[in-house]
Amino acid sequence: MEKHNELTFQIMVEASPNAIILADSNGRITLINKQTELLFGYTREEIIGKDVDILLPEKYKKGHPKLMKMFFTNPKSRPMGVGRDLFAQRKDGSEFPIEIGLSPINRPEGLVVLTSIIDITERKKTEELQKIHLKKIENKNKELEQFTSIASHDLRAPLQSIGSFANLLSTDHSKNLNEEGAKSLEYISDAVARMTKLIDGLLDYGQIGNSSELKKLNCNIIVANALADLHYAISKSNAVIEVNELPKLLGYETELRLLFQNLIANAIKFKKTDENPKIIVAAEKQASYWRFTVTDNGIGISPEYQQKIFAIFHRLHKTSDYEGSGIGLAHCKKIVELHNGEIGVESLPGVGSTFYFTINTNLELE
Repeated sequence: MEKHNELTFQIMVEASPNAIILADSNGRITLINKQTELLFGYTREEIIGKDVDILLPEKYKKGHPKLMKMFFTNPKSRPMGVGRDLFAQRKDGSEFPIEIGLSPINRPEGLVVLTSIIDITERKKTEELQKIHLKKIENKNKELEQFTSIASHDLRAPLQSIGSFANLLSTDHSKNLNEEGAKSLEYISDAVARMTKLIDGLLDYGQIGNSSELKKLNCNIIVANALADLHYAISKSNAVIEVNELPKLLGYETELRLLFQNLIANAIKFKKTDENPKIIVAAEKQASYWRFTVTDNGIGISPEYQQKIFAIFHRLHKTSDYEGSGIGLAHCKKIVELHNGEIGVESLPGVGSTFYFTINTNLELE
């Protein structure tokens, strides 16, 4: 029976996909498997009976006997080197990063330590590439923020000058202008106003999520504040807003208010000419997220445009028909993604639209 158990044990060690090394309390290697030969470049004959230090870089050899003694004083399964990088050394002298698991095993020759070794070279390479890419993304984001801020400032100055001169000409020299000249000044003033809004929208877009704090929020209060901001538009359009019971969740307060405000404002803006806006705000709990909807009875959106509308600066209508910069829904998309969610729309032209977005319930406080 004992021989059978020993054979079973050896078969299991040999079949392991990891390098397996058994060493006694003196640090001598008593058993290895094929994966150890492949990983370290030694044959069994070269390594069995040798001190386990043969597999360690020089920098680890001095402290290893103390670690072995500590393990056999308190033998229990554990990972080794948690929180720091560990390296092993091949027969040819090359070093490579490893992950180690230690387990005490009772053998006929006494208590030994079974060491499972995984070569994590590829994982380290992947982690390093991820760090490099993340750093590049951070740098690009910083560059984009700086560009947005500088561009907005530099563009505002000449726009303000153009607007000021247009107003000056309009007020002080209107008698010297014919109808065509007055109309041209009106076009200039309108263009300056639109461009200013566009710059402001671009700057706001770049700043989303930069200085916000994740905290517990009551979405009923968030929507109430958004509706207060939209009081004039609601009153002017005779819109009827129905808000169902909304959840409390973790989120970014300013961004969520802007999200609801944009979606409700759009529902009011794109109303039918012969029908007052009716808008319903609701939420439903799903598996790991809340699904919010903003439903209206407006003009609707054709299927071919339903994905394009979330792109920045994308407009479906002329500015003469509907005011706007084409950034609002891009804002919404960025805010939803900030909350690890998704946004979309279901719509029928002439019937209305339902904009939906999800907020992940697994967001963690930083």
